[in-house]
Amino acid sequence: MQLDKISEVISHFIGMFEISVEEARQLKTYDDFKITAASKEEAPDLPSSTINVKAPYGLDDFDPHVPYMGLKPDLVLNTVSSSFWYTPPEIHMHGHLSPGQHHFHLPHLHGVGGGMILPHVEPPGAVAAFINQDIRLSDNDYVGAGGHGLTFTPAIGDGAQLAALMQSAVEISPLDDLAMPGSGAEMAATIVSAGERIEAYSDSSGEEAGVFVLHPDAASGPILGTYVNGQLVDDADAPKAEDHLNFLKDQQEEPADNSGPDMHDYNAPPDSSDFMSGWGNGLLDPCVEVETGGNTLINSAVLTNNWTTASVVAAVGNSYEINAIVQINVHCDTDLVSPALNGWSLANGSDESFNIAAFKHIDPSADHQPANPSGGFPAAWVVTQVTGDLIISNWIQQYSFVTDNDTTILSSSGVRTMVSTGDNTTINGMTLEELGHYYDLIIIGGNVYDANIIQQLNILLDNDLIGAVDGFETSGAGSCSTAGNLLWNDATIINVGGQNHYEALPASYLKAAQDLAAGKDADPSDILNDPAFAGIGALRVLYISGDLINLQYVSQTNVLGDSDQVALAMNQFVAHPEAEWTVTTGGNQVANFAGIVDVDGTDKTYVGGEHYSHEILIQADIISCDPELGAQNPDALVNEAVAFLADDASDDAVQPDHPIAPTPDHVPADGMQTILG
Repeated sequence: MQLDKISEVISHFIGMFEISVEEARQLKTYDDFKITAASKEEAPDLPSSTINVKAPYGLDDFDPHVPYMGLKPDLVLNTVSSSFWYTPPEIHMHGHLSPGQHHFHLPHLHGVGGGMILPHVEPPGAVAAFINQDIRLSDNDYVGAGGHGLTFTPAIGDGAQLAALMQSAVEISPLDDLAMPGSGAEMAATIVSAGERIEAYSDSSGEEAGVFVLHPDAASGPILGTYVNGQLVDDADAPKAEDHLNFLKDQQEEPADNSGPDMHDYNAPPDSSDFMSGWGNGLLDPCVEVETGGNTLINSAVLTNNWTTASVVAAVGNSYEINAIVQINVHCDTDLVSPALNGWSLANGSDESFNIAAFKHIDPSADHQPANPSGGFPAAWVVTQVTGDLIISNWIQQYSFVTDNDTTILSSSGVRTMVSTGDNTTINGMTLEELGHYYDLIIIGGNVYDANIIQQLNILLDNDLIGAVDGFETSGAGSCSTAGNLLWNDATIINVGGQNHYEALPASYLKAAQDLAAGKDADPSDILNDPAFAGIGALRVLYISGDLINLQYVSQTNVLGDSDQVALAMNQFVAHPEAEWTVTTGGNQVANFAGIVDVDGTDKTYVGGEHYSHEILIQADIISCDPELGAQNPDALVNEAVAFLADDASDDAVQPDHPIAPTPDHVPADGMQTILG
């Protein structure tokens, strides 16, 4: 039968469609066939080997005699065939020498003809680093889970208590309000002011509970050794951070053993008993796990000042030296736990607080034999100059402020429920090494200001509330942990040279400094005969017309508020008292690590005026036991704060009467807080 044109087009389309479908079916079958054939091929196992990396050797203390310091130049004599008497002309310099200019003094050479090649000496530049690292985190979560039909109205805030703890810490430190200087004059004034405060600080402050003060005088000498919570200990006996801080423990854990059944055996079907056995092993038993703590705050800073170093330093004016470490731990951890949890296991490890401070002095001259005068004294010197003050300043401030005040109301729904609202980690880290110029002699026309200051402060507020709603009961196992916090301060100041090497300025050095200040051709003859320069061919000299200002300052602060509120309730539909409970609200860790390595005159220091030395060590561990809730019943507080949700309640009706509102100056870091709160 002859089809009309439209029917023919339709039939043609249907035929083409069926052909396309059949081709697709064949292609799918072909692909499945190829995949099946490929899976049957035995693939060889990948080679596996275990590599154990160990580093049993500890690091030695700082050693200034390392290759990067550069070798001292020797006098080079070029012998020629002719003999003559040579008297070099005097080089007169008028006015003050500008930076980069050199002043040569050559003695008369008699005898065999020769020439002298003197080293080229570069003047150092000023170095100043002002670094501020600031972390602010607000993680105040609200969680309701388990079909309890309740809402929690949080009405507790810890802002006032945090402010009170901070104020108690401020009253301990004599250097709490040092302002960041903006000029050389302000730096010098800051160092002088810090020395006066240390001098005026009363040793009677150490009589307070938890406060240790070591304030030596000139007769007792500088502070040396390692102090742990006010006790002098050997370095080997000092606590190690990797044994206490979880962040470092995790980094040292060995990789897990991945040995097991061959995962390449794809053809082996899984045994259904492997799945069914889980029903009897508790994989699906009802349980509730909640963790609201576990926060970690770390500040770390290491400064190495080797910018301008010399064997001998000679200052016309005064010398001001400060070494200070202030370490303060302030914590309040008073928890309220429901009496309904008396049958639970309480894994409340005590809070740990450590203040570890080390003062070390490295004398490079003690490790080397004194120079043999028979080797000769320098035959010349080369002077380079810095006009004005030479500033070497590092001002480091690290600050972490975290609030993790979580509110949870939970019940068991017959399944595994896991809630984690903490476990925040903040890290401020900085390492700065300043490696500059080496000289044999530094002559300073003004004063020397040398200060190394470390201030460390930890504030932890962990007043938790765990209460039970009326009718809550449990027959399953339960555990509760509200403590186990760690506060850690670790600071080290290492001075290379400087201490115990101060002597009165000889007349020859004073005369040379006055001549250089007047722009005259200074005669270094007596200086070249100083035993400290024996064996040196040509003396490298730096002249600073103003002051030498060396200010190394590190301030570290951790503030953590982790006052959590946990309400335990029963499910409205099926109670599930057999559920297992695990509640953890503590386990927070706050730590500060700081180190300063300051390289001064490695051999001796001459001072024309007075030498002022101020040192102090303050270690404080303040425990506050004044919670805002006092000794109230946690169950009564919880029942006052919860309310039943009505099915027809409007959004306004279920809003908490006293919501936790963020402070106006920053936005909450947790977006879920805004949605669920």
